[in-house]
Amino acid sequence: TVDLKYDDVSYATVHQNAFLRCGMMPVQPIKELWWFKIGASEERVYYYDPTSVDAALMKRARRSNRDNTSLEIYPTQLSDEGEYKCRIVVWDNTGNSTELSVPISKEARMMLKVNVPPEKVEITHLTSGRNLSLRCKSEGAKPPADILWTKTSPDGVETEIPDLAKTREIEPAGELYDTAEQIFYQLEENEMIAKISCVVRHHNTNTTIYKNITFVSPAIQNALKVTIQRFAEPVLYSSIENQDGRDNKAGLVKISADPGFKVPYNTSVTLKAAAPGVFPEPRYLWWVGDQTGIAGRELHIDNLEEDKSYYVLAENPLGRVVLEVPVHITTSDYSQWNDSSRDGDVIVDDTTGGLDTGAIIGIVIGALIAVFFIGFAVWYWTIRDGTHVFSPKKEKSHTIDEETIPFRSTDKPLLRTISTQTLEGRRSRREP
Repeated sequence: TVDLKYDDVSYATVHQNAFLRCGMMPVQPIKELWWFKIGASEERVYYYDPTSVDAALMKRARRSNRDNTSLEIYPTQLSDEGEYKCRIVVWDNTGNSTELSVPISKEARMMLKVNVPPEKVEITHLTSGRNLSLRCKSEGAKPPADILWTKTSPDGVETEIPDLAKTREIEPAGELYDTAEQIFYQLEENEMIAKISCVVRHHNTNTTIYKNITFVSPAIQNALKVTIQRFAEPVLYSSIENQDGRDNKAGLVKISADPGFKVPYNTSVTLKAAAPGVFPEPRYLWWVGDQTGIAGRELHIDNLEEDKSYYVLAENPLGRVVLEVPVHITTSDYSQWNDSSRDGDVIVDDTTGGLDTGAIIGIVIGALIAVFFIGFAVWYWTIRDGTHVFSPKKEKSHTIDEETIPFRSTDKPLLRTISTQTLEGRRSRREP
């Protein structure tokens, strides 16, 4: 008597080795070995004849080295799943060597189940202040995967999140399954979490996949802790002029300006804030001076006319920072931006004779220089000739005979000296 030892159901993991057991008890000499896959018809998988043939009709099939009658398939494909039949033909020898052996055929049927680990795991989130909505999806598993959630503290201690409000969905995707689970979690006051993990476990394939969401607070470079009147507690503060822009550390708040941080007079500017890697998503608040803050990622400034510093707050449950954003005017001359003036619907051209402003200024300067040289020449020749220009009448010169004028003590010394010399000269000529 020959008995076959087999398993009703065998399990294999896709891309790994599948083992279908079909052994004999006791072991007898084999005449033939057949393996079939049962479907609409019996598909031959393997045939073995010790005298002549050892043929794998399916290229990935082979006899197992464990007992020479079991079947192995490598690598296993999902299409290999199904029912298989093992047929063994042995010689029945009763021990009487004088009698001919009789072939005896034995058959066994079994199922092969092929398991598939999750192909892809994704996690998405929505945040509103301290309220978190997290959704984890495992795709392409067979059978469906299990999902649980854990949180890790900043010092690396991981614990399962208890008492979660959650919903779970399992959707077939052909022969595979997608599993999605959504949870709602509220961060407690001053709760410090390094990360929350979606842990996908597929017990049939001994597969565990972690998908993490790391908690990151907004950050800035060269920060100082300052007190701002708008906030009850001190905040970290810096200016964009102290941000080097080369650090790719997650959580750094970055500001961009369109068309730039230095613009011509009367130009509109849009400031944009971003904090790549920050979780939960930060909220932004813009303000200038004592004005009411404007919430949102962007701030639009219309027709900037002077240098101004704007401020933006980036805040999430883990922290908050404030950045100063100076915007500068490159020139205060705005006439070059207005090429024409409007009077009703008529456009009045301000150009003169087709000349631009530079040409007109050059002509005026040249004329002033010419007038200056002409005036200087007239003045010079007037001084040289001893004449007075623009004198209405030339008066007759008077000659004073100083000899007939008696000297008085009240006269000035200069006149006395001159008069004395003159008189002495005249007396010397009259004396004999």
